[in-house]
Amino acid sequence: MEEIKEAVRWNIKVSKETDLTLRTYLGARGMKKGDLSKFIEEAVRWRIFNRTVQEIKARNANADPDELQAIIDSSLREVRAQRSMKRKG
Repeated sequence: MEEIKEAVRWNIKVSKETDLTLRTYLGARGMKKGDLSKFIEEAVRWRIFNRTVQEIKARNANADPDELQAIIDSSLREVRAQRSMKRKG
């Protein structure tokens, strides 16, 4: 995970059960107090990523699979060509 360059303080509330469960989990893995912030940041990033993927899946649920594959293939070719040009450049 990337290092936090400019931190923002959050004040959040969770249930006692969630607090105990998380602190027990972190403690069992030798993590320290500061690791709570890292854990929360990673969890938030994962949740946003997961929801974004689910939204894209829902939006494309009725799309033609062959058309989607053609768009994916075209995008991959474009990205690979750009990377290849950067390596040669």
